[in-house]
Amino acid sequence: MTTTAAPEQDTRTELADEQGLAIRVRGLTNRFGSQVVHDGLDLDVRRGEILGVVGGSGTGKSVLMRSILGLRHPDEGQIEVLGVDARSDNRADRLHIERNTGVLFQDGALFSSMTVGENVQVPLKEHHGELPERWHYELALLKVKLAGLPADAINKLPSQLSGGMRKRAGLARALALDPPLLFLDEPTAGLDPIGAAAFDRLIKTLQEALGLTVMLITHDLDTLYAICDRVAVLADRKVIANAPLHEIEQLDHPWIQEYFHGPRARAARDAKQKSE
Repeated sequence: MTTTAAPEQDTRTELADEQGLAIRVRGLTNRFGSQVVHDGLDLDVRRGEILGVVGGSGTGKSVLMRSILGLRHPDEGQIEVLGVDARSDNRADRLHIERNTGVLFQDGALFSSMTVGENVQVPLKEHHGELPERWHYELALLKVKLAGLPADAINKLPSQLSGGMRKRAGLARALALDPPLLFLDEPTAGLDPIGAAAFDRLIKTLQEALGLTVMLITHDLDTLYAICDRVAVLADRKVIANAPLHEIEQLDHPWIQEYFHGPRARAARDAKQKSE
């Protein structure tokens, strides 16, 4: 079975490479009872980019991410992740996506009874359980350091870490399998401005060094201006724009005008210009 599945996956990945897309969503519809959150939504995420996803409350940013990851079954639409049908029930397809994606949820979603090292080892043991235990530990230590944590953090419980360190521990776990595709849900939420800026720099450094594709949900204007190549705006149950920030700013949609032309947006733009 393994021998036959591998070439099929390779072909799909090559096709995605030709298209230059890591994620392709077409006609996505998500309903909760009578409430329609997405109605015919389309989205492209290019390989090697950092795409920021923004939108008002209730526009379904997290629902979109969960649909792409296969954590929610949408009512309609097509989703391809790294050339594979994300709605497929085929186990090989699901494993392909799981092994090639990493996720940092907003609260870190760490297991409170496990040390940081044990948390990072969870995906390693799930997908590479045949490796010696010592290798699991060494790989976890490598990811902990990669996420900017001190080596001794590996033996600490999440409750012994600051909010910023818990974010980094969650990031270390997201990077455990060396995925080419990374999802971040509100990565700087709850961090002070200095900690948030440091986390932004870390994401950008990792993205450039590892060649990652990053899709991040955020309300943080500083993050959008500091590290995002393009921004997808959710409104009216669709992605109404997906473009670099200088193009987004020119659009006359009411939400875009209010969000990107207020005092906080001006401050974020000024900070970006000063850093260049």
